[in-house]
Amino acid sequence: MIRRLLAAGTTAVTIAACSGGTRGSPTCGIAALAGPALVTSQLENVRAVVTDPPRGVPDSLPTLMIGPKSREIGVVIVSRDAAGRVSMLYRGGGFPARGYGLLVVDDTSQRAMGVLIMDQDEPQRHPAIGTVVGGSTALNLYGVRVDWASVSNPRCPLFGGSATTS
Repeated sequence: MIRRLLAAGTTAVTIAACSGGTRGSPTCGIAALAGPALVTSQLENVRAVVTDPPRGVPDSLPTLMIGPKSREIGVVIVSRDAAGRVSMLYRGGGFPARGYGLLVVDDTSQRAMGVLIMDQDEPQRHPAIGTVVGGSTALNLYGVRVDWASVSNPRCPLFGGSATTS
């Protein structure tokens, strides 16, 4: 009985992730669930955690807001403070009152690919490399290196569309 309820709940989440837009295939629904989970799981790999702000972060990056009931795509405007920490200003809807930002860096090219904004407890044991500000709320920013090809399907990219990250 519990397995059926769990399967039904998972199916509902997968169906919700598959709906809407041109990215409405089951493959994209699975990618929408698996991609962020794979990225955040890299926080358990100490060698993948970014401890200093990477060089060459572009002036703007795409974002994906991961909340309990929604996923919003937005953008952050990037700057650096005098100490070299990254400061990001979020543009978009649904910024959480708690949580953290996670800068996603391709481990091969060392390029910043985007930012996940997570509405959940912050990771422990890792240094913040900056902040993400949305409205009057400032969240800590952490960073993680990932095998980009493993977390973002070209047909249904993790951060939506073809946002530039030059």
